[in-house]
Amino acid sequence: MRQVNESRVVKVTNTRYREHYHIQTPAGWLNDPNGLCFFKGYYHVFYQFHPYSAEWGPMHWGHVRSKDLVHWENLPVALVPGDPEDSGGCFSGSAIVRGNRLYLIYTGHHYYDDDNQDHFWENQNVAYSDDGIHFTKYTSNPVIEAPKDNSQDFRDPKVWEHDGQYYLVLGSREQANNRARILLYQSDDLLNWQYRGPITESRSIELEGSMWECPDLFRLNGQDIIACSPMGIQPQRHRFLNLSQAAYFIGQLDYDQAHFSHYDLHLLDYGHNFYAPQSFLTPDGRRIQFGWFSSFDNPMPEQADGWAGALTLPRELVMHGDRLGAIPAQETARLRTGEALNTSAIIHSPHQLTVTDPQHTEWDLTFDLTGYDGQVSWQLANADQNLVTLSYDQGSGEITVHQHGQASDRYATIGHVGQLRARIFVDTSSVEIFINDGAATFTERYYTDDQPVTTTLAASRPTATAIKAYTLDMKG
Repeated sequence: MRQVNESRVVKVTNTRYREHYHIQTPAGWLNDPNGLCFFKGYYHVFYQFHPYSAEWGPMHWGHVRSKDLVHWENLPVALVPGDPEDSGGCFSGSAIVRGNRLYLIYTGHHYYDDDNQDHFWENQNVAYSDDGIHFTKYTSNPVIEAPKDNSQDFRDPKVWEHDGQYYLVLGSREQANNRARILLYQSDDLLNWQYRGPITESRSIELEGSMWECPDLFRLNGQDIIACSPMGIQPQRHRFLNLSQAAYFIGQLDYDQAHFSHYDLHLLDYGHNFYAPQSFLTPDGRRIQFGWFSSFDNPMPEQADGWAGALTLPRELVMHGDRLGAIPAQETARLRTGEALNTSAIIHSPHQLTVTDPQHTEWDLTFDLTGYDGQVSWQLANADQNLVTLSYDQGSGEITVHQHGQASDRYATIGHVGQLRARIFVDTSSVEIFINDGAATFTERYYTDDQPVTTTLAASRPTATAIKAYTLDMKG
């Protein structure tokens, strides 16, 4: 098993943007969450990791574990690239427990000898561990190679067990029509896989994309759901405004026919900075998801300090009517170190909220909108600009989120509501917003140096508002 070259590992030089209670690298680059699972008393989260710089590079698997889903212990790097099966990188994948052994199934990335980073090929590989810390790559890797009609895009296996058999789905792009598709494989031992074929394909590149990265197939409330990260979708008014999206289909998987029948594609998160989400089942049966605070369009100022990227808080996936939504996992309450506010007020003109540490606070706000026809808002700002602003317009039934430095706002329609509840988690350089217990989420990054930040509520007409705030901090 290859090892990280410790002499080359980058160091953090400034902690000004470092998160206090989110998963982040000790230093270096982070992107997609991988291998979420519960094994031998610990929750495990792996992530795409480049330890040698704060830039994207040959992907390793970083690794943390936790007893409670919110306080994380850094572990040795689980997968290091450079073997014949993963010469160009250990790309994203998933994990499954079989007996007393933890298996990782991941994509091996390979470049052709033409110095072109966009010219590559991919296969699927297995590694395993009996202690959840030290991993061995399977000697007969790769276990899956791309079908002949596939393009170079063939990655991100998600594995699960069903009726005594193992299945995995892969993100794929067909060579002939350049459209996204999901491929299904079946095995009885996690090592020998039978190709079952594509279970669904995008109707058009403009509407549904040319590639569905990081597919995640799971069952919730009697329905099968594929969450994925589509690339190439064209913006549709207030939808699909990011460079690449996080979205989902609701439907049913016919295992016998290897076919997934489904409804239309919907956004999973409406914010500027959410991508590559993955989920797993907790021992008590909740479907928990993590995503990456992506930054495709804008600079990441923390790169100047030797690190880049973080993962979201754990979210419990729920059905909200006929749509998929998310709420903060119940374990996030363990991050609270004190109650900062517990009051009510009639909000009209801008009303500043005073707490001890506004950059590490959980807000729980409930606006009474019975008979209301105006707007309400929450704002995080420094002396120079509004950093993140959340607003709701009762007339249109639409939530709008503004992030400083972004070319456009982000939107979610929740309809006319008698009550608006917003749970908002502010960390050093991120904001996560949860609306009405699953109606919508927004995931945002922001950056402010030494300037203090303030939090303000406002309303176009007086409205009664219940205000709770908790200080959050897990340093040390």
